Amino acid sequence: MTATYPQTRFLYHPLFLAVAAASVLLSGEATADHTVRIAPVVISADVPNQSLVTEGDPRQARQPIPASDAGDFLSRTPGFSAQNSGGTNGDPVLRGLSGSRINILVDGGEIIGACPSRMDAPSSYIAPESFDHFEIIKGPQTVKYGPVGSAGTVLFERRTQPFLTSGSRGRITLQGGSYGRFGQLVDLTTGNEQGYIRAIGQHDRAEDYKDGSGNKVPSKWMNWNGDVLIGATPNSDTLIELGVGAGDGEARYAARNMDGAKFERRSTTLRFEQYYYDQALESIEARFYHHANHHVMDNYSLREPGHMAMAMPLKRTTTGGRVTTHWALGNQQLATGVDAQISKHQDQHHAQWQKDMDYQQVGYFAELEAPLAEQHTLFAGARMDHYQVQDYRHELSGGGHGHGGGHTTPNPTHGEKRRENLPSAFLRYEFMPVESTTLYAGVGHTQRMPDYWELFSPENGLHGGANAFTSIKPEKTTQLDIGAYWHGNTVDAWIAAYVGRIDNFILFTHADASNIDAEIMGAEAGSAWQFHPNFSADATLAYARGRNADERSALPQIPPLDARLALQYEKEKLSAGMIWRLVDSQHRVAMDQGNVVGVDLGPSSAFNTLALNAAYRLHENFTVSAGVDNVLDKTYSEHLNKAGSAGFGYPADTRINEPGRQFWLKADYQF
Repeated sequence: MTATYPQTRFLYHPLFLAVAAASVLLSGEATADHTVRIAPVVISADVPNQSLVTEGDPRQARQPIPASDAGDFLSRTPGFSAQNSGGTNGDPVLRGLSGSRINILVDGGEIIGACPSRMDAPSSYIAPESFDHFEIIKGPQTVKYGPVGSAGTVLFERRTQPFLTSGSRGRITLQGGSYGRFGQLVDLTTGNEQGYIRAIGQHDRAEDYKDGSGNKVPSKWMNWNGDVLIGATPNSDTLIELGVGAGDGEARYAARNMDGAKFERRSTTLRFEQYYYDQALESIEARFYHHANHHVMDNYSLREPGHMAMAMPLKRTTTGGRVTTHWALGNQQLATGVDAQISKHQDQHHAQWQKDMDYQQVGYFAELEAPLAEQHTLFAGARMDHYQVQDYRHELSGGGHGHGGGHTTPNPTHGEKRRENLPSAFLRYEFMPVESTTLYAGVGHTQRMPDYWELFSPENGLHGGANAFTSIKPEKTTQLDIGAYWHGNTVDAWIAAYVGRIDNFILFTHADASNIDAEIMGAEAGSAWQFHPNFSADATLAYARGRNADERSALPQIPPLDARLALQYEKEKLSAGMIWRLVDSQHRVAMDQGNVVGVDLGPSSAFNTLALNAAYRLHENFTVSAGVDNVLDKTYSEHLNKAGSAGFGYPADTRINEPGRQFWLKADYQF
């Protein structure tokens, strides 16, 4: 069912290079122009704000839109892609690395899924538009946010602005589109100088979609989230905020033998911030959180069951916190702190809930920003994490993981504990030859404890081990990041490159996990150029390459070269734009190897898609936008993909096609 396309290969690369070169060549003339850059209604590319850091407002529209969850949202950012299995709940991939190699925090804490095959990836519990701010830190270049993500760190934050006088503000969003897409978001805040109450409600749904050839792809999904924040601001230097929230959803997967029938979330957060002036201690920040997830997989709620109806109820509770102090030591900035987490996993046997894992972590960190001279800055950080993981499984089934069917055997590691002390550190040097230009080079090292999916999901142990719990080793990543970025009045340009070594890389071959040595490298580049008061152009490029150093072969699940070109027009109340995405073929594959989510299914074909958008500001507070994705109605599939489910008639090695032409309409009102 997957279409084949001509090998466009690098045909489009000169287009990107031409745009990037024009941006640089014209930057001198543009700098003197002092033209005010247009704020686009639809974002085509996020420009890094500083070295290796991209941040922005997740409520701004990004095409193709609207994003169904955080994984869908992140896939719009250069360097990111997603392992897809249907219409939603794709697992994010950054620079060819996935899973817990990406550290994703929500209001300072982790929401961790319960499914042993990551059908409820942590990103599936995050509705991006219900947050005020996102931040992406690529590479192991920070130690402040818990165990270091070897690929990077992603932060979603709610930042409620305090009130100076009594008042209210809010946002109401309605969006709809093809294939039954319909979503609503209400965000209301009221308060005064002493505090505030904020309520956020979100609901979104979609039906099965059709690919470019008109074939129906099972992909029906729904999610809702509700959160209430109560903040106290007794003075301008103090914030105390309590948050409570809940959510649920469901998803039908064309590429799974079971569907997600429940994505229930219950959350409690507590935030404290105290600021000081004219003191060495600038601030104290404390975050505490508790997330309880109840996930159910079954083969009958959202599809016709096969020869036997099955359900797998699972629970995951995660409790943790972080305390950070910020210090001003002369012209140096120092952050120190401690974070901790306890995570427990349960599954249901014979109507009884049984705990199968207890995962504990405590970390200590310090991160320094030290100006060396007027144009030179040094960034450094180090942390130490202590882990304790206990195996509570009495029996193993299906060969070892304890979650499948078939015969059972006693678990030889029942009651055993694993303890690890794992260090992480980074050092980065930045140089500003002129005010608008920054050059940087940084090296980071992190040692990652295998996560729940790597310790408990594999069926067999490594090198004769009783199971993966005892035999899988922690990953050790050492990576060099170099790059430059330039911020001008009308032109922004950036380039980043990285090369890394991963010792004990955790590799899945079907249901078995092993440790190998791996090498990764890649580059990302982009340019944003406002060449006319009403016109702007964007271009981005992302390339990743991985190598199995043991076998001298390709590392699996590496996305192909991805380029995006965009043109935007805006004048007064009207805006319009186009986005052309071009993706190369991928022939570097490792058949049947990958991770707990998916494996390489073979080479993939190149494709390109065109999207159009337009928006009109009916009022300074009211905007209507519309768009068409996949304008030419092409049939294509992403390289990172799950094999289709035989229950829906797909051959075992068939990739799931993406949606064909689809329309969307969005209305946004703020007050």
